[in-house]
Amino acid sequence: MKSSRPYLVRALYEWIVDNDCTPHLLVNAEFAGVQVPTGFASDGQIVLNVSPTAVRNLHMDNEAVSFEGRFSGVPQSLYIPAAAVLAIYARENGQGMVFDAESSMLEGGEIDDPDEQSPPDDEPPRPSGRPSLKVVK
Repeated sequence: MKSSRPYLVRALYEWIVDNDCTPHLLVNAEFAGVQVPTGFASDGQIVLNVSPTAVRNLHMDNEAVSFEGRFSGVPQSLYIPAAAVLAIYARENGQGMVFDAESSMLEGGEIDDPDEQSPPDDEPPRPSGRPSLKVVK
């Protein structure tokens, strides 16, 4: 079955914009195929303002999110594979969705057998390593 992530990202983007809020994407900047400006990521993640007034040529499909933006006044083309999107949320109130990192670890590949991805019963569960969001003023 196809990942629901790109569908949810598009739907939440539209919902956030329709409510006059500013959509932000939290992206795994170290994910294979991600093209974001170097030097702006922190701890392997980058937060991107993807509001209609902040970007040009925004394109979201089942494979990736791409757009043109300016960083320190320099125009950049960005490409984010759908599996590299860790969260989408409204800057004003934090409402949105955080996605599981499981498919991000597989570099966009399909999970054929979920049992192969879980630790054996005799191993303790590992920390989830999920990203956390914080309010920056």
